[in-house]
Amino acid sequence: MNFRPSRRGSGLTSLLAAGAIGLTAMTSPALSATPVKGGTISVATIGEPPTLDPMTSTADLVGILTQHFFETLYTFDAKWNLTPLLADKMPDVTPDGLVYTIALRQGITFHDGSKMDSSDVLASLKRWTETATRGKGAAKVISSIEAPDANTIRITLKQPYAPLTALLAMNNAAAVIMPKGKIAPVLTEIVGTGPYQLKARVPDQYIQLVRFDGYKQRDGEPDGYGGARKQYLDEIRFVPVSNANTRSEAAAAGQFDYVDSLPVEALAKLKGGRSDPVMLKPFGWPRLVLNTKQGIMSNLAVRQAVQLALNEEDMLFAAFGNKDFYKLNGDLYPEGYPWATSLGGKVYNKGDAAAAKKLLDGANVADKKIRILTSQQYEFHYKMALVAAEYLKAAGFTVEMQVVDWATLTQRRQDPAVWDIFITHSVFLPEPALIDFPSKDAPGWWDTPRRAQVMDAFNQARTQEERIKRWADVQQAVYDEIPFVKVGDFNAQAARSPSLQGTQPAPWPYFWNAWKSAK
Repeated sequence: MNFRPSRRGSGLTSLLAAGAIGLTAMTSPALSATPVKGGTISVATIGEPPTLDPMTSTADLVGILTQHFFETLYTFDAKWNLTPLLADKMPDVTPDGLVYTIALRQGITFHDGSKMDSSDVLASLKRWTETATRGKGAAKVISSIEAPDANTIRITLKQPYAPLTALLAMNNAAAVIMPKGKIAPVLTEIVGTGPYQLKARVPDQYIQLVRFDGYKQRDGEPDGYGGARKQYLDEIRFVPVSNANTRSEAAAAGQFDYVDSLPVEALAKLKGGRSDPVMLKPFGWPRLVLNTKQGIMSNLAVRQAVQLALNEEDMLFAAFGNKDFYKLNGDLYPEGYPWATSLGGKVYNKGDAAAAKKLLDGANVADKKIRILTSQQYEFHYKMALVAAEYLKAAGFTVEMQVVDWATLTQRRQDPAVWDIFITHSVFLPEPALIDFPSKDAPGWWDTPRRAQVMDAFNQARTQEERIKRWADVQQAVYDEIPFVKVGDFNAQAARSPSLQGTQPAPWPYFWNAWKSAK
């Protein structure tokens, strides 16, 4: 969902922009010509967020919610190019790629009425490098972050690091800007600069956002996550609806203005219902993350046995049941992206129980139990887990299913002592360094000399040709060391009310620029 490095004129620009080739959408009916100001919308989400602090979580749900009230220095336009948000323009970068000078927009007001300046940005970025998984990764190559004046930030690197600007733009594990006086290890006040501000949170019932009248939008027109962020709605209410079937029924009945993350079965229910389907194609890729730090999965031979045992085709069919919603693909990117390779087929979709059992027996592990952590809030995760469990049992493993709500899963996966595999998914990101798996601090904790070698070479490459070549090396390391197993490619489905206008299909749906048409 994202990206373009700071060197605007470099060959990297065309490379990352090309990543958008694979992202197409089934758009909604034509929008009405005249936006209407006012009104409230209700949005059904997949559950209760574990936090409203986007620095501390990589969960998509956290990013979806908090992007409405917290903002970053950069974001992404409709073609997934990087574009400034709280920064005034793209950074100026020295020819050696080591010094980024970031001019800040002036006249920005926080929700508490204070004015943003470089001291707030400096304090926020310091917290990001100490708290967020993406920030901790960036901190390893950052020599210093300074505020030479009230309207400027300067970041000096130890070595060239092409993904830096994209990391500053992500909406989860996010480098959001908050008032320096509100910053704490655990936030007690949620204060940002966004077009909407938090009014109330009633756990398991709703999160209420209201228009921030002091918001200063960018000039121009809306452009993806960038450009002007227009505030037509008075209020946005996010309502947790953890059961996928309940979300489907609610969408068909028109109980919400927008319903996120619907299962395949919902498409039939939407026909003749009171909501219109919204589909993003292709959307992303589910994966089984393996705990390389502790327990049975820290043994490479065991991970190889898991990789060999799984039949991803059966997992995808169980999860989606309709080939219009998925595609078999063991490579980390689909065709159309410059990052696509043909390396994954050698280890993908084998379903070879006998060979897997032989590997497992040779690993000489005393306890062959695998604890699979999953959630029914993403129903396709749960269905894939059930199929994976049967293939793993056939290979000689015993399997313990840990089925929890998504908020609990995102908390529990932080503890390497309590799980062996968890299931998650990612959208296709035009900048691969933004996927969470390269970070050795992300759950799974892939941390080997080979990972460090291939990731450093990839992140320091200065041309698009070199980055493509180095990314293939990263993928090969993934297939050899197996920090996770990709299941395939899939599309995403949501639903919206016919009266909800101004929205666009997006991996992380947003509702600035949206309005409700007159009935």
